[in-house]
Amino acid sequence: MSSQTPAWQRILILVAATLGVLVTSSLGFWQLGRADEKLGLQSAKDQQAALPALEGRVLELTKNTSTHGKELVYRKVLLQGQWLAEHTVYLENRQMQGRPGFYVVTPFKIAETGTVVLVQRGWAPRSFMDRAALPSIETPTTAVKVQGHLAPWPSRLYDFGAAEAGPLRQNLDLQLFRQQTGLPLLEISVLQQGAASEGLLRDWPVVATGVEKHYGYAFQWFGLSALIALLYVWFQIVQPRRKKSAG
Repeated sequence: MSSQTPAWQRILILVAATLGVLVTSSLGFWQLGRADEKLGLQSAKDQQAALPALEGRVLELTKNTSTHGKELVYRKVLLQGQWLAEHTVYLENRQMQGRPGFYVVTPFKIAETGTVVLVQRGWAPRSFMDRAALPSIETPTTAVKVQGHLAPWPSRLYDFGAAEAGPLRQNLDLQLFRQQTGLPLLEISVLQQGAASEGLLRDWPVVATGVEKHYGYAFQWFGLSALIALLYVWFQIVQPRRKKSAG
């Protein structure tokens, strides 16, 4: 820039540079804040998982709370009761270990209270010969023990908005499933843990916190902020002084 740059233009450049630094640096701090939030959520999740396992009768109490037990998500549970096998659902297009298949979910009636909770039992492969074929799994008819941890209702994949019925589904809507089965299902579910059994794998994917992404974005915004400041100093302060000294 020439040292003869009009004053109004120099002021305009200063204002633009200042705004650029402020905006990009604030975006960088926002990304750091998002990373801290996710680290806090992961810490809370780890603390929940470290607590002693809950017994089935505790879940009965969640029906009368405003949060419906959502504050207990990730707590370990040890349940005794019986599968309601006739209401088993196979959720399509779910992967485990990179293979396509089904998440198998079955309502479970807790012996102590009669409370019914949906259990995400595990994963089963799908047949490449017949996409409508259900996988072969075993469901005990006698009383069983189930260990796992409390989890949100099964996640939704893309759908076309149509109401689904039958054992083979893309998603499982809580209210619709309650109506179809007549079961007073809790709003939380249980993610069953343990070794493979009953034709099901339980190598559930670990959800990453994603903090690395936020740190990366923060670095980019702070880098852009520094670049704007350096360019302003170079072209508006250093260069004019060098030309003045040379003249």
